[in-house]
Amino acid sequence: MEDFAIKVENVSKEFRLPHERNSSIKSAVVNFYKQKKGYEIQKALKDVSFEVKKGEFFGIVGRNGSGKSTLLKLLAGIYVPTKGQVHVRGSLTPFIELGVGFNAELTGRENIFLNGALLGFSRKDMHKMYKDIVDFAELERFMDQKLKNYSSGMQVRLAFSIAIRAQSDILLLDEVLAVGDAAFQQKCFNYFEDLKQLGKTVVFVSHDMVAIKRFCTKAIYIKDGSLIHSGSPSEISDIYTEENIDRSTDGNSEGALSKANQIAIKIKEQSQDNVKIEIGYKSKNKDPMYIGISILKDGISVAEISTLGKHKIVGNGRIFYNLNTDMLNGGIYQIGGGLFRLNNKELVAATSKRQEFAVKGSDPSKGAALRLPEAWEA
Repeated sequence: MEDFAIKVENVSKEFRLPHERNSSIKSAVVNFYKQKKGYEIQKALKDVSFEVKKGEFFGIVGRNGSGKSTLLKLLAGIYVPTKGQVHVRGSLTPFIELGVGFNAELTGRENIFLNGALLGFSRKDMHKMYKDIVDFAELERFMDQKLKNYSSGMQVRLAFSIAIRAQSDILLLDEVLAVGDAAFQQKCFNYFEDLKQLGKTVVFVSHDMVAIKRFCTKAIYIKDGSLIHSGSPSEISDIYTEENIDRSTDGNSEGALSKANQIAIKIKEQSQDNVKIEIGYKSKNKDPMYIGISILKDGISVAEISTLGKHKIVGNGRIFYNLNTDMLNGGIYQIGGGLFRLNNKELVAATSKRQEFAVKGSDPSKGAALRLPEAWEA
């Protein structure tokens, strides 16, 4: 007997995108008999096949519009394939559009019981779960307020806290972390760790390659509706970042250098252990300046360097910095920079767009940017 939780066999999904609207019976008849139909066919998925084994934490990776959410809706039974078959063994809970059953005119408390009923729980069950749901969402003060007064993040926290009470064999997670704050995301991470310990089958769609590598045991890469690669989370993460990071060498990527003071950064080239960074600057006044750059991960600066005391920056010009990436764990990093007055360290210009680069490899510390040397003593 095959030990799979989900099997997708040669699945394709097409949608009709209408270009004409029928405002009357006459126009509907006329459009029907036209040689040229008033719609086009969008092929959201094209002959996709894969298998998710029981107990796997399975990642689906791809850019926006690649077909990931369509695929999840096929797995959940929301869509029916145009071609092919989807086989699911066991009960399944989709975390695709959290809070779909919410009523904005009801309070948070009333919505908990409403959503619980939609999940199949009795009122008695929901009374038992109520405190755990509220504690997880951290919304005790707001439970008697109408949902329409909640922020989007508060609604997602409440919806997620309710949804995880479902006792299912398989869970489908579609970017459930996108709206939560850092503390809520950590709770989600802890919940994912619990799912792994319990041996639950999870299908996880995310753009967060750190989360994909941290939790998933296998992953696939979807591009333009087709399954391009299947393999380990590290392999899929490297493929995704290589294909999707903007490495444009266009000098206008930061905007034209037209203001009194301007700075632009771009990645000139990258090798296995080095990133060559090109910084262009322009200053109409003759005051001496200096340049500072920051290396960021997840929006937090992890390393900084400046030309202070090394190079005199006056007028217009370019300068390069060679970043040794041996010190960095695997992941996606950004580079930002600023132009400062030398006499008072005043910031006079900053990059309007951060350039990105990827470092291949694993991250044994689960999220840290810098790789510290092995300097242990017993």
